[in-house]
Amino acid sequence: MAIGKGRVITWFEGDWHEGNIPVIRAADHVAWLGSQVFDGARKFQGVMPDLDLHCARLIRSAQALDMEPVTTGPEIEAIVREGVSRFPSDATLYIRPMMWSCDSGPGLIEPNPFSTAFSVCIEELAMPSIEGFSLTVAPYTRPRQDMALTEAKAGSLYANNARIMSYARARGFSNALSLDIDGNVAETASTNVFLARDGAVLTPVPTGCFLNGLTRQRVIGLLREDGVEVVEASLTADDFRQADEIFATGNIAKVMPVSKLEDRELGIGPLSLRARELYWDFALSAAQASAA
Repeated sequence: MAIGKGRVITWFEGDWHEGNIPVIRAADHVAWLGSQVFDGARKFQGVMPDLDLHCARLIRSAQALDMEPVTTGPEIEAIVREGVSRFPSDATLYIRPMMWSCDSGPGLIEPNPFSTAFSVCIEELAMPSIEGFSLTVAPYTRPRQDMALTEAKAGSLYANNARIMSYARARGFSNALSLDIDGNVAETASTNVFLARDGAVLTPVPTGCFLNGLTRQRVIGLLREDGVEVVEASLTADDFRQADEIFATGNIAKVMPVSKLEDRELGIGPLSLRARELYWDFALSAAQASAA
């Protein structure tokens, strides 16, 4: 499932720059100790759903890594909107604000809270097709919240995610279910995950070892408002193997039906399509309401 990329612009040190410009120096704390957080939002069909929530989460993530944010959520949102206006109105974009630490504290390992830098990268990135998304089950687990800063959307967590993704790709799958330390499904390498069975939707209950995604929360609310039973529960890989349908939620595709789990063909089921339809309706109607 390749996704086409295009033009990139970068906001750094108070101005917009064309292209993927360098923003991190060799001796910066982040370059050798990984003190970076980011968030991801989308613009598609002229809308940017939950942009304010994504900007606010970046602030919380920075604070979780003991960094002092250099701006506020509303200020980030305003910068993003100005950057988005530099693209054609019909452009499909991936929006990535980020913060990182430049200097160490007295112990060298910890960041200096007041050396935080900030940037926004906006790139043209097509929405992926909903056909052919497949999952396997990875042997790697998510770290527990007393082992890693799992409450933050931190770049340092993504080496493990990349290992899970590489495992899946090497075996011909798009992604993989990953487990928590108790052997229950947490999420995939890059998305939250849901299953449908007997007309109800189930999803792993947040335990602190994975990010309770904004799109995940939004889809749960939309399905419940639509009269669909949604249960957050401890779920095993076998629960997913016995599901009628599976779908994933995340910033890149928003709602992605899963067509195949391991060697089982699932197709694209009605609840997966309904979740996607509800999300699109929410995104488009929210934009219309704010413009009125």
